Amino acid sequence: MGLPAAASAQAYQCKVPARISVPQAKQDGPVRQVPVTGYTMALSWSPEFCRTRQRSGTHATQCSGRNGRFGFIVHGLWPDGRSTWPQYCPTARRPQPATVAKNLCMMPSASLAARQWAKHGSCMTRRPDTYFNVTRILWNSYRWPDFDRISREEGLTAGRIREAFASANPGWEPSMVGVKLNRRGWLQELRLCYGKRFRPKVCPSRTFGPKDGVKAKIWRGM
Repeated sequence: MGLPAAASAQAYQCKVPARISVPQAKQDGPVRQVPVTGYTMALSWSPEFCRTRQRSGTHATQCSGRNGRFGFIVHGLWPDGRSTWPQYCPTARRPQPATVAKNLCMMPSASLAARQWAKHGSCMTRRPDTYFNVTRILWNSYRWPDFDRISREEGLTAGRIREAFASANPGWEPSMVGVKLNRRGWLQELRLCYGKRFRPKVCPSRTFGPKDGVKAKIWRGM
């Protein structure tokens, strides 16, 4: 299945499997129906995620190398609330295989797509297609710095990672870019902060992550 260049812009390579099945997402927390105050786009750095999952059947599309190799991928688009976040809003709808296939170079896991719709998308819109369409519009708007080159810089910090993304994307400031490092200091995710109208906004402290001066590392995995 071929994909337009914009859809696979953050994939080193991307081949969509001929057959896709979408599992039922398991609810792992309570229903919370609270007003939406903004959104967070969580972007997972795939080389780090796949570092220990290359032989995982669950993550084969993303990590085995048979369907390509990825840079950043969408972990999820999450609605935010004032002191917590909405989740698992009641719905009987599930994403269809065609919808998942259309977005697989952005979110290379059918189980992840099912979970993100059930947990987060259900509190944003009534239809899975709408949730993934909005996510893809935002995804296609990003411009990507050369994180392979940045990973080789001496003295790399969380602030440098924020600055690199903000400099490549007009309208973004480093204060609007959250960074998540794992316990060993490797980049795990970017978390981009939006207001209710999907305009970039300053991240709250819980999303912003480590201070700018904290040392960081980026696993290239290639």
